[in-house]
Amino acid sequence: GWGNGQYEYNTSRAENASLDGEGHLAITARRERYGNNDYTSARLTTKNRYSKAYGRIEARIKLPTGRGIWPAFWLLGADVDSVGWPACGEIDIMEHKGQIPSVVSSAVHGPGYSGGSNLGRQHAVSGPPLAEDFHIYAVEWEPELLRFIVDDTVFFEVTPKSLPSGRKWVYDHPHFIILNIAVGGSFVGPPDSKTVFPQTMKVDYVRVYERAAQ
Repeated sequence: GWGNGQYEYNTSRAENASLDGEGHLAITARRERYGNNDYTSARLTTKNRYSKAYGRIEARIKLPTGRGIWPAFWLLGADVDSVGWPACGEIDIMEHKGQIPSVVSSAVHGPGYSGGSNLGRQHAVSGPPLAEDFHIYAVEWEPELLRFIVDDTVFFEVTPKSLPSGRKWVYDHPHFIILNIAVGGSFVGPPDSKTVFPQTMKVDYVRVYERAAQ
């Protein structure tokens, strides 16, 4: 977990992260005893391999579903090991509560506005539940602007002026990419008897774009 009370143990096994034979990355949360945990999952990260500041970062994802299922596509400051969290910055491009089938949220976490005090917004996506089809989740990141997008809809923008008074803008340095499914935890609550396992998040692609030099 990430200090949010999640129940899963993240493994490096193919049972939790693999290619599905159709060109997608499949991250799968399972109900199974593993070590001292009752659930397994995976977190894929580009830490120490790839980090970036500014540009458009997007992924085309088909979400899992069910109470207590918490998929996310997010960025974490590459300096996390030296300055700690939340001073490193966290940009949540997409988080989803599996019990709310058509709603995603985006948020930023920084010093003095993290955890439950983050700066975020929910977005309801029209059409079938998000677990039934792929959607594009993106952030467009400029030096003093974060613009959050689902498909073609901009639903949230954050600038330094958006922050609580006196708080620091920490989105000025490279961040790395994370894709994961958590099970349970403070954001989503525990799974219940109706939550079906395994649950899989399918990722068609992750793309990073840079603005052309003017």
